[in-house]
Amino acid sequence: MSRERIAEEVERLGPWFHNLDLCGVRTAPGHTMGDHPRQKFSRFEHVIPKDLRGRTVLDVGCNGGFYTIEMKRRGADRVVGIDCDDVCLAQARFAADVLGVDVELRRMSVYDVKELRERFDVVLFMGVLHHLRHPLLALDMLHDHVVDGTLVFQSILRGSPHVPPLDDDHPFDERASFERPGAPRLSFVEKRYAGDPTFWWIPNRACAEAMLRSSGFRIVGAPGDEVYICERAGAAAAARSAPSQAARSAPSQEDVERLAETRARMTRRQRRGVPR
Repeated sequence: MSRERIAEEVERLGPWFHNLDLCGVRTAPGHTMGDHPRQKFSRFEHVIPKDLRGRTVLDVGCNGGFYTIEMKRRGADRVVGIDCDDVCLAQARFAADVLGVDVELRRMSVYDVKELRERFDVVLFMGVLHHLRHPLLALDMLHDHVVDGTLVFQSILRGSPHVPPLDDDHPFDERASFERPGAPRLSFVEKRYAGDPTFWWIPNRACAEAMLRSSGFRIVGAPGDEVYICERAGAAAAARSAPSQAARSAPSQEDVERLAETRARMTRRQRRGVPR
């Protein structure tokens, strides 16, 4: 495919949130966050093996395909990227085709990952949690159905970076621990964040770490400001006993459709200055 034809298709599929290099054509050269997400990836790529031969990878919320393509370039036997946004999937398919990378792309919500019916050696969950109405359920679904080895997690974090010691319990009338700096907090975004209506929750550092632990993950590294490398610690390692099946049931079809709709809106409107 000629450079001119690639440029035309990049324009047709835009705007792009991932700034990919497609044979000399940049998909988002004017990105307000610079060379995104490569600049972010450069801060933690050293913790992901350069040789992924013999391993499988799942990229949850693959967007334009940067991480999906990168994992295949590292030799992974199989890479699956899922997203509920048709425009993002079209971008990822085009990018993979131009670069000659063989990956699988599916339209799927994180809440439906059990339908994959397999576990992956590496699961990427980058910049998705803050877009979800049910973030803890999503982590539960990843743990219970698709993570076999490593989870690479990233979310926007706001608030205190301090992580206080974990309390085993709190007296009913005790309030001070909830008001101290660094207490686990999950801030609710009722309208918009950075002009984006698809943001729902933004955790602070203590909250993100607590949510990962409570879903059965063990944090083994934190190579970036908002990035955690996790392993499955098993159901018994969860902070509390396993909830009932009813408590862990998936959201309604209406919730899934709402997620797809808001993700599509994010694609169409003012996405370039919003972190993913």
